[in-house]
Amino acid sequence: MTQFLGIGIGAGLVSALLFGVLLKGTLLSIVLYLLAPLPILIVGLGWSHKAALVAAITGAVALAFLQPFLGLGFLAYLALPAWWLAYLALLGRPNADGTMEWYPTGRLLAWTAGTAGLAFVAIAVIASPNFETFQTQLRGMTRTLVTMQGKTRATPPAAAPAGNPSTTGNPSPVENPPPTETPAIQAESDAKTAPTAEPGTDQQNAVADALATIAPGLATQGLAVLLTFYLWAAGRIVRISGRLPRPWPDIPSTAMPRSVLGILGAAFVLALVPGYPGVLGICLIGALTAAFAMQGLAAFHDRSRGRPGRMALLFGLYLILFFTQGVALFALTLFGLADTAFNRRRPKEDAGRT
Repeated sequence: MTQFLGIGIGAGLVSALLFGVLLKGTLLSIVLYLLAPLPILIVGLGWSHKAALVAAITGAVALAFLQPFLGLGFLAYLALPAWWLAYLALLGRPNADGTMEWYPTGRLLAWTAGTAGLAFVAIAVIASPNFETFQTQLRGMTRTLVTMQGKTRATPPAAAPAGNPSTTGNPSPVENPPPTETPAIQAESDAKTAPTAEPGTDQQNAVADALATIAPGLATQGLAVLLTFYLWAAGRIVRISGRLPRPWPDIPSTAMPRSVLGILGAAFVLALVPGYPGVLGICLIGALTAAFAMQGLAAFHDRSRGRPGRMALLFGLYLILFFTQGVALFALTLFGLADTAFNRRRPKEDAGRT
């Protein structure tokens, strides 16, 4: 007991330090912040989930001395998700022949997505218990982002060069005086030209509001991918040290159960509910689509095994992913959905249990 307490406290302090450097706002601090869940996952996989829980609580208490909100945010957004995933990864039950049946990687991937969605809603509620305040802040951020993008894309009109009328060939202002307008005509002209900027502003606001609606889903897409990477990286580190209790899984064979399709459908319905329940639905949609995209990538690896030119196929896939980004991820998501729906890769005796 003393051992896992000591290792848990040490890992929690390291994780809190990595998380706390984010306050400096430098590029290096952001990189270190992204590594914050790794110590908790490493002690959870290498020692026990109890050590991971001690690390999560220790890190939260340490950060709470700096700022109470900082400690709560660390606990809800990174620490508890890391502990929970380490706990699930080491779940197992003995079979009749004495071997261990470990928690399937497909279910672990589904839980990673669900954990990402719950973590985002938890941090949102902690930051803004009032949903209207959360919505206002989110819209403010997206409107600022859209406005900045619009300014960078806008090209200012080129100013006419000021020169001597005699050298530029332009007629002298004295020779061609500007037409005079009566005040009534000038007022009518101003009234016609004044609202010209409004349609663009309204369009920007509409884009910003739509972006604010889907922003939680986009955020949880990234968080689901990060949590999956953290779990994989921690597992590799612990495996190298020789402390990983379970054998290394066959990751390309990862396939989520069909019940996840029902959860995804329920998330679409939940997204129509106002308030934080609707935000949870959007978060689950984003996180689950990211999980299905990762499953589609695993399925591509699995189905290409043994084929001639496999390395060229994989290289081409990752090249397409790099250059097309969203388009390729959408295709991988559809591939992952079809892979789960039609259940082509699992053996028949395992298919009935999902």
